[in-house]
Amino acid sequence: MIACLERIVQDTDADSIPDDDVSTLSESLDLQGTIESGGITGVAGKDFGGLYSVKPLALIKPFGTEDIARVVNAASRTSHLTVAARGNGHSINGQAMADGGFVIDMRSTEENHFKPLTIDGSHYIDVSGGALWEDVLKRCVSMFRLAPRSWTDYLSLTVGGTLSNAGVSGQAFRFGPQTSNVTELEVVTGKGEITVCSETQNSELFFGALGGLGQLGIITRARVKLQPAPDMVSWIRVVYTEFEEFTRDAEFLVTQEEGESFDYVEGFVFSNSDDPINGWPSIPLDPDHEFNPAYIPQTAGSVLYCLEVALHYRNSDHPSTVDTNLDLVAVDDGLDEKKKSLLPEFGNCGTVSKWVPYKGGSVPIPAGTAVSRLLERLGFIQRLKFQLNVSYVEFLLRVKRAEEHAKANGNWDSPHPWLNIFVSKSSIVDFDRTVFRKMLKDGVGGPMLIYPLLRSKWDSRTSVVLPEGEIFYIVALLRFVPKGSTVEKLVAQNHEVIKWCNKEGLDF
Repeated sequence: MIACLERIVQDTDADSIPDDDVSTLSESLDLQGTIESGGITGVAGKDFGGLYSVKPLALIKPFGTEDIARVVNAASRTSHLTVAARGNGHSINGQAMADGGFVIDMRSTEENHFKPLTIDGSHYIDVSGGALWEDVLKRCVSMFRLAPRSWTDYLSLTVGGTLSNAGVSGQAFRFGPQTSNVTELEVVTGKGEITVCSETQNSELFFGALGGLGQLGIITRARVKLQPAPDMVSWIRVVYTEFEEFTRDAEFLVTQEEGESFDYVEGFVFSNSDDPINGWPSIPLDPDHEFNPAYIPQTAGSVLYCLEVALHYRNSDHPSTVDTNLDLVAVDDGLDEKKKSLLPEFGNCGTVSKWVPYKGGSVPIPAGTAVSRLLERLGFIQRLKFQLNVSYVEFLLRVKRAEEHAKANGNWDSPHPWLNIFVSKSSIVDFDRTVFRKMLKDGVGGPMLIYPLLRSKWDSRTSVVLPEGEIFYIVALLRFVPKGSTVEKLVAQNHEVIKWCNKEGLDF
């Protein structure tokens, strides 16, 4: 078998393996899955970043974990064959490619595992490393009314792919990244061995594979923690002019106890302009919403800040406990006796703000509802608040709409010179002052995310590297190459940001 692999590598151009060699290779590896010839134009020769392209020897579509193990084992015993696991190809710098080597298409294994478990009263789901998170979400909610606790913003990513990085979104302040929400993995090691690992079993491999960028093992199965899924989400964006006020409020929200804050907290920077991609028009949540720049103080700088939050609720939750996007005007009296008779049903609901239809009658919505109570603690521009109520699944799939739009206008397949970094709280003000307000004041052709995370929610035993301190920020420059710009220029700007961080001694 090894001699056969060596002959193919040495005697064949990796860009085009003859059919007979593909057949020979398949027979030698004794795979249940299939092997396709590689090539720079095929799916295995590129990724979402679009910055690099390579010529793999072959694309392997494994039937199961045993196929993956055979491929890795065979490659490990040759002198120059490399292997890369490809989830949904959403890497940026060629991590899912193997120049002259094997690319393993993990998506072919997506149906291999989907098994709910209850262990000591807690709910879990065993899923394939090649399954997409969006499919895990839909199936768990529809079948069990349960859902994983931690997410990424974009869910057309594989389970093994995000667990090999970290898996971060607006829930990470509460439950930690996705790497903190798995209890067991099945991993194919670099020697082609199939190993089950957990915190107590083969723990070094378990924590090494989590955040290990696929370099310490290929994740083929994961046991993911579940919790009851809410039905609805109250989704809100509010705007700030001052970075210090934005970070103060964001840090306040992520450090509150569960039940005392929102369930999702993110934020981003946008240009103080009418640019449709980088400026004011990018903020409203609904086409009916309008961003009125007249409410922006004249003292505002080159960029503004948006705090994005969400509160989960169930359809069975009483409307007196959830702010349903009403423009509330407080009133204390003027209630007729019939309406007053309803008040005991809702307990001491305080100042009545508005009556709304409910079950053929009307009920009081108190001014101190959950959303209003939280928002009144924050220092945003009061007239620049945007709120929308959507289903839980729709909220988690919100980036799917952006993907569909980008595909329609041809931007999805353009290069994406993204930059994702963690910056400590101690360095974030300096970062804003120079990077956001000066270097990137006109935007990056896509979102510029920034929001706080808590180090205590991350397990320090994983391969993920974090800055110092309890609070640190994720900064994500999610560039979509605008017309007239060159990829080289934008990549150079990323390098300029990193160079400046190093020069100034930032903790990042």
